[in-house]
Amino acid sequence: MCGTAEIPFWEKYTLSVSEAAVYFRIGENKLRKIISENEDAEFILWNGNRPQIKRTMFEKYIDNCNVV
Repeated sequence: MCGTAEIPFWEKYTLSVSEAAVYFRIGENKLRKIISENEDAEFILWNGNRPQIKRTMFEKYIDNCNVV
């Protein structure tokens, strides 16, 4: 099989900030603010200095928020 197949957002384990912004319909700046306020949260996986959002864990975090 040649080339790379694009994995849909809803099947990915982690999302970049830009992917998470599209998936969750939250602005990138807002997501970066959430990340900076919760740097040690379970829904963040740090790849060097780049945060990756663990999709299902962030969904649970969002489920418990009243306001984003």
